[in-house]
Formats: sequence, structure tokens, C-alpha cells
Amino acid sequence: MADFPRAVTRQYHAAAETDAAAETGTGQAADMQITELLTRYECGPQLLRTAVRRAREDQFDLVPVAGQWSIRQLVCHISDFELVYADRLKRVLVEDNPTMFSGDPDAFARRLQYGRRSVSEELELIGLIRQQVVRILREIPLEDFQRTGVHSEAGPLTLETLLERVAGHIPHHVRFVDQKIAAMG
Repeated sequence: MADFPRAVTRQYHAAAETDAAAETGTGQAADMQITELLTRYECGPQLLRTAVRRAREDQFDLVPVAGQWSIRQLVCHISDFELVYADRLKRVLVEDNPTMFSGDPDAFARRLQYGRRSVSEELELIGLIRQQVVRILREIPLEDFQRTGVHSEAGPLTLETLLERVAGHIPHHVRFVDQKIAAMG
């Protein structure tokens, strides 16, 4: 069990490397690319939990790097945007070319009680959302990953592109968690 976090990290990075090397298009290469992308998406919550566990609870609200969020705020940000991302992914899957609106992360942080929310509850929510969405996405036909929606800032995006962006969101923020923990000593 002690090796599980390293195993998850290896699984995530192996999926990322395979995904980057896979051809785009149809057929076996595209199927493999989607499968690896779904694996990266699915592993995100465990990567975040592993990173957050390296901090003590009394460190969750410290801001050791000026101008950045605390660990609690960062986890709340990820949790709030997991809801947004799940909605976007589902709407692209079921609606014809839906409009997807952007959100201001700083406005979310100011108005949604980031300082009072439970890190463990937020981590649980992130995991449950991804578990539900990956269960849906593993069952859809490959061609559905080419369905599109229109983002208010980024323009037209395929379901595959959305999934790729969302799969990278947690690893992007895990680097900041690691940076904060290192700065706290």
C-alpha cells in the first residue's frame, strides 16, 4: 500500500507519454489515445491527495509563496472547477454545440468561502466527480470525443480537447502544492 502513490504517479506519467506519442485520427491509435487520456483524468484525484498529504493540516492556510493561494484555497479552486468541467464535458456529449462560459477563479475564491471549507470534503468531491465522469466517458463511442462545444473565450473545442485540458488541471496545480510545501520547510 505504501507504493500506491508512486504507482499512481507512474501510471499517470506512462499514460501522458503514451498519449503524446499516439497518433491522432481514427482507429486503434485514436482509441489508445483516448484510453490513456481517460487514465490520466482518472488518476488526477489521487495525485492531488498524495501531494496534500505531504502537508500538515495546520499548514493548509499558510501562504508561503507571495501572491499564490494557500493549499486550502487551491484545493477549493480545483473542486469548484471540477463541477464546471464536468458540466462542460456532459453538455458537449448530450447537446449540439453548447456554449460554455468561462469563470473567474478569483471571484470564486472571494465569494465561495474558500477559507472555511474542509480540505478532506473537497478532495472527496473531486474524486467522486471524476469517478462519475470517467464511468460515462469510458462507455461512449470513440466518435463522440469529436463532438464540439463553443467556449466563450477559447472558441470551438472538441470533447477530446476538453478532456485533455481537464486531465492536466490537477497535475498543473500539484506543482504549486509541492512548491508551497517546500517553502514551508
